[in-house]
Amino acid sequence: MPVSNVPAANSSTTIAPTTIAPAVQQDRHFSGGMAEKFARNIYGTAKGRLRLKILRERMLAELPLDQAGLKILDAGGGLGQISCWLARQGHQVLLAEPAIEMLEYSAKRLARYGVATLNAPIQDLAERLPADQQAFDLIICHAVVEWLHQPKETLLQLLQHLKPGGQVSLMFFNADALLLTNILRGNWQRVLEKELQGKGKGKRLTPISPLQPTEVLGWLQEAGYEITATTGVRVFNDYLRLKLPPEATPARLVALERRYCQQEPWWRMGRYILVHAKKTK
Repeated sequence: MPVSNVPAANSSTTIAPTTIAPAVQQDRHFSGGMAEKFARNIYGTAKGRLRLKILRERMLAELPLDQAGLKILDAGGGLGQISCWLARQGHQVLLAEPAIEMLEYSAKRLARYGVATLNAPIQDLAERLPADQQAFDLIICHAVVEWLHQPKETLLQLLQHLKPGGQVSLMFFNADALLLTNILRGNWQRVLEKELQGKGKGKRLTPISPLQPTEVLGWLQEAGYEITATTGVRVFNDYLRLKLPPEATPARLVALERRYCQQEPWWRMGRYILVHAKKTK
């Protein structure tokens, strides 16, 4: 049953999309020392640990991970944190990642937990996947579509590999949060000129295709998916002042994030939006 905080695609309360300038003309893959930067600056930080904590909690609560031996595809799974976590639970996990540097960086850990790997982008999966591994019970696609030149088309191409009744766990970078963050930082000219997305160059980690939540929900609903849950990931964390009072402890921040991450309107403020959906067609 759809959760109550998910608006229908044709809902009269649908929020107008945040307009972001067109993305660059090619997907962003990560090499040249980016694996180490991801490990240090994303997953090795308090905000990275918060993201992973909320993500795992919602996946456990909303996906059928208690079923034994699910066949799972982690598309663009990067360093494999989620893949290894799922494999430890006894699932059959294939991590597909276009950046060989990411796979090499985590090779020992992936092998330890029995995670199979495929060095391929989403667009090549139909040709590169073995004939007996073309369909999956669960597809994971976290923090990937915002790095694609054609996010909608590539996402729908990926979802062709989901079995009927299968589920998808999709997390993407929120365009609305990017706009608000830049306003709070005083980058008003960039906001007015609609130049917030990344350029896909160097080592900066601003996505090339940030996405508006209502837009992505519409894509899934039009494709025949039942939205079962929406979650804002880091709803408050990224907007905090540098100087906080003593009572503002990390534990209380986690409690706040948990309380409001699925409530209207707060979930829409998340730096990332996590969507769980079930294939009905």
